[in-house]
Amino acid sequence: MSTSYKGTNKMITGIVFGVITFWLFAQAMVNIVPAVQADLGISLDILNIGISLTALFSGIFIVAAGGIADRVGRKKITYLGLILSILGSLLLVLAHGPALLIIGRMIQGLSAACIMPSTIALVKTYYEGAERQRALSFWSIGSWGGSGVCSFAGGAIATYMGWRWIFIFSIIFALLAMYLIKDTPESKIEQSGHSSFDISGLLTLVITLLALNLVVTRGSKFGWTSMITLGLIVVTVAGFYAFYKIESHKSNSLVDFSLFKNKAYTGATVSNFLLNAVAGTLVVANTYVQVGRGFTAFQSGMLSLGYLVSVLAMIRVGEKILQKIGARLPMIYGSIISSMGIALMALTSLPGAIYSVLLFVGFILFGVGLGMYATPSTDTAVSNAPEDKVGIASGIYKMASSLGGSFGVAISATVYGSITNVQTAASAGLITNVLFGVLALISVVLTIPGHYKTQIKLSAPSKA
Repeated sequence: MSTSYKGTNKMITGIVFGVITFWLFAQAMVNIVPAVQADLGISLDILNIGISLTALFSGIFIVAAGGIADRVGRKKITYLGLILSILGSLLLVLAHGPALLIIGRMIQGLSAACIMPSTIALVKTYYEGAERQRALSFWSIGSWGGSGVCSFAGGAIATYMGWRWIFIFSIIFALLAMYLIKDTPESKIEQSGHSSFDISGLLTLVITLLALNLVVTRGSKFGWTSMITLGLIVVTVAGFYAFYKIESHKSNSLVDFSLFKNKAYTGATVSNFLLNAVAGTLVVANTYVQVGRGFTAFQSGMLSLGYLVSVLAMIRVGEKILQKIGARLPMIYGSIISSMGIALMALTSLPGAIYSVLLFVGFILFGVGLGMYATPSTDTAVSNAPEDKVGIASGIYKMASSLGGSFGVAISATVYGSITNVQTAASAGLITNVLFGVLALISVVLTIPGHYKTQIKLSAPSKA
């Protein structure tokens, strides 16, 4: 599909508004656990499932949505995602028990699955070179920056207006996004024949990831050596093996494993999974200071204000570093700095004022590292994706984000909930996130080549 259309500021603003319906508003749920639990009167276990379901459903369906967007139209699937976002948010506004909460969170996950790969594909289609990197920086402000804003904004809204207003604002932003991108031309690949959808691959992936999520979130309740947990582990292992075998022999595979032959794309995707897993930091830190130190949701949000400011500031800095020296070093330094920040937060044995200062500084470092990492990582993945597979490639990359966030939150919550002493529990949960950061650093060092800047210049994208 050829077009002379060039991406505009209006278009990228609409895309950012669409992206933050998940990263700012849907993700705000992780910071308001006590308020929601008190209002709805549901158990912490059920609430944690509801929280993780959004990222899980996004991760499960995001690759399929990216592939469908390539064929049906990236703008159409973005609009579908925004409509689902409105519906999911509305159910949460109306929720008075676990049923609507869980259904609404599932729908929000499907919404994110549609919006994220479609909008990245639109960026690659209608922006080139430095303008594409600038647009991806703003996309990252919507995602990584939105996750930073959600801690402060979610806490403030929950404290002074009520937590339901978070999702009323989400509806407003989704409507604004639909208005701002309405003039964007449709973008899709030209097809030379009918290609059936990979239903067997999708079903296998859904069953496998649901089994894995149940092991992580409910394993301690079932008993780690119980027949239920062991059975779920068997389903998980067998499911991943079956999924690989199914996808390796299909021309219309849900996941194109040939993309992983590109070492830089693999490194960006794996490290993206691991650095999104540190989202558990927000859950543990915010819950700990509210439950263990008596902070309000707004006060805990104020402590993480440095994260909000630093991640927003560093995203554009990461873009400039990328343009000057390539992707490898900002991705390495970003992983190191964010891990150092979480390590400071894990010093929960320190007394009140001292710990509050270290927590504030830790959040700043956390944001600096993630902000520095964001644009170089996203640009590495997008630049190494073939034009006819950019939706699928973006879907896999953002599946890593969503699943990383989902399992990071679930694992952190499990570690936190398995220890009786709240101070020790918080420290253990945060150290778990330090390990995720270290693993992300190792994956970047092993896979992202030092000469990546040259690769960017040689692989400017063509119009779709």
